[in-house]
Amino acid sequence: MRGYFEFFSPVKIVAGEKALEHIPFELASLGSKRPMVITDKGVREAGLVRPVEAALSEADVPVAAVFDSVPPDSSKTVVTEIATVYRETQADALIAVGGGSVIDTAKGVNILVSEGGDDIEAYSGSGALTRKLKPFFVIPTTSGTGSEVTLVAVIKDVERGLKLPFASSFLLPDAAILDPRMTLKLPPQLTAATAMDAMTHAVESFISLAKNPVSDAYATGAIRKIAENVVPTIKNPSDAHLRLELSVAATMAGIAFSNAMVGLVHALGHSVGARCHVHHGTCMSILLPHVLRYNLDARRNEIGELLLPLAGADVYASTPKGQRAEAAIAALDSLKDELHELTGLPRSLSEAEKVEREDLEPIAKMSLDDGSLIYNAVEADFDDALGVLQNAW
Repeated sequence: MRGYFEFFSPVKIVAGEKALEHIPFELASLGSKRPMVITDKGVREAGLVRPVEAALSEADVPVAAVFDSVPPDSSKTVVTEIATVYRETQADALIAVGGGSVIDTAKGVNILVSEGGDDIEAYSGSGALTRKLKPFFVIPTTSGTGSEVTLVAVIKDVERGLKLPFASSFLLPDAAILDPRMTLKLPPQLTAATAMDAMTHAVESFISLAKNPVSDAYATGAIRKIAENVVPTIKNPSDAHLRLELSVAATMAGIAFSNAMVGLVHALGHSVGARCHVHHGTCMSILLPHVLRYNLDARRNEIGELLLPLAGADVYASTPKGQRAEAAIAALDSLKDELHELTGLPRSLSEAEKVEREDLEPIAKMSLDDGSLIYNAVEADFDDALGVLQNAW
């Protein structure tokens, strides 16, 4: 139906330089008194759990337990283990402190402690959940994944080597807490890579087949914030305002793509990551301009409109309409070069080191099974996918 669209984003966003101190109020508003914190060892060793604990302690809210052994790939076994601890300690809410794996793990735990049982696979797929889960809050420690506002999770079954997908509006957190204290220690290259992950979420949602006017507003707002703030943040890493701008941008991009979806960049990037273990944000940064060139004929107007949030009003106004799409892609290439100069973030698959030329064909083949392809403006077969990868090499 022409002109019809749906948009859904019920997650409360609590953002600011003292956002953590609002957690006790958010817990109380949902009747929770004993939250469990889920994180990983890197986050805890970086001291990022302490301000969360302090905020709870100051309000006399006891922490039921802190689980800090979440692996880099969210694991079915770990989800079951955490659910057991949750029940044994009589916790009544979940607080995820970390990146994508921690957040996905917490989503999986929330399924088990809310629905019962010990087999997360019973709830995999879409539509298996039919009611609201336990109170759940997310505190991101990177500015990239957008997982704090998405309704999906991927949990790995290590024994069978499978990744189990979960999709439900009931997986959405009750609130996302964005506090710049949580990203101040993010290293320069990881700051760049996660920002480009968010940039890709926003750009792909803006050119997706499922785009709509509301997702477009979130996408362009996110693109502008990232374009304006990522380089200054790397140059001034202790600037709390800049850190907060990137965190807000990542959340806005997450809202955009959770409604409008992503495309070929993610289909290829997921496969590069799975085969060669390249950081997801690095994959996104490398592949984004090349996929935009692939989509250029079908999405020239939309890509041209990206020049405004990427380069600003003066550049947009002084660039002839017919040249704006190429100028937008050039602006992304220029940003990649600057981030490489500042942080060493790879600009090509060959610079990523973990990718060999002989990997390209298997990666292209793997990408054809990725669901993200459904929403790409141009259909892609094996030769198309391989061509983009070769251009990115």
